[in-house]
Order: sequence, then structure tokens, then C-alpha cells
Amino acid sequence: MLYNKLATKTAQALNEQVELEAASSQYYLAMASWAEVQGYNGIAQFLYRHSDEERVHMLKLIHFINDRGGHGIVPALKQPDLEFRNIHDIFEHVLTHEILVSTEINKLIDLCLQEKDYTTHTFLQWYVTEQIEEEKMARQILDKLKLIGEDKGGLYIFDRDMGTMRTEDRH
Repeated sequence: MLYNKLATKTAQALNEQVELEAASSQYYLAMASWAEVQGYNGIAQFLYRHSDEERVHMLKLIHFINDRGGHGIVPALKQPDLEFRNIHDIFEHVLTHEILVSTEINKLIDLCLQEKDYTTHTFLQWYVTEQIEEEKMARQILDKLKLIGEDKGGLYIFDRDMGTMRTEDRH
């Protein structure tokens, strides 16, 4: 196995990130389902795509771990929240969650530097850039929602526009 004793810490930490990315996918899937049931079809489409994107992030990690001689572990996940107060609440959760993911990526970067695992450090730079985009997107959505307030017409247009908003990797 290519991972030595020091790199085993990195493999374990990467598998923890796999779990976080998988949980993120489930979390956004639960949000999408809630939005769809509430009649926010555009927002639901956006969140379904975002859920898929998080799954891709998870798979990218699993492949990297396996390619380096480790074993990418498929995690068991707990049930995500199923109910949300409103659309504003959902996107507050999205921003909070993306900040959490960024924090965990930064911890991984720190570990790589401590362990002198420069290959994994380089690999993780993609995630650093991705998280900047994820947080920016969530903040911009929240800014739009603050402008709209509770205006039903504004929410209708926002919902429609969210259905066509791209979530794919933007770089």
C-alpha cells in the first residue's frame, strides 16, 4: 500500500471528507424534495443538481484515495432534516453547511502540510477553489432573497430563475 504510517492519517481524514460530501449530497436532496413538495419546482431542480454535484465531489475523493493505494470507504449516513421553515431558511442552511465544508477542507490542507503529503495537498486545491465558489453562490442567493423579502411575485420569479441556474463546477 502506498500510504505509509504517517499518510494513514491523511487517508482517514480523506475518508471523513468522503462522509461529509456524501452527507452534503443527502442534505441537499432532502432540501430539494421539501422544496418540490412546497411547489418551488425551480429551487427543487437547483437543489437536485446541487445534490448530484456533491456526490461527484465524494466520488472524486474516493477515486483519489483508491488511486493512492488507500481504500475509499462508502459511509453510512444519518437521516438529514426533512422539514424547513421556508426558502430563506434553506439557503441559510446551505451557506452554514458550505462554511462547515470549507473549514473541514482547510483542516485537511493543514494535515497535509504537517504530514508533508504534497500530492494530496495539490489534489485538495481543487476543493479549496470549489468551496470559495460554493460560499459565494450561497451568499449571492441569500442576497437576492433578502431583496425579495416576502414578495410573492419576487419569489415566483426567483423560483423560476433558480430552475435554470447552473450548479456545476464553475472552473
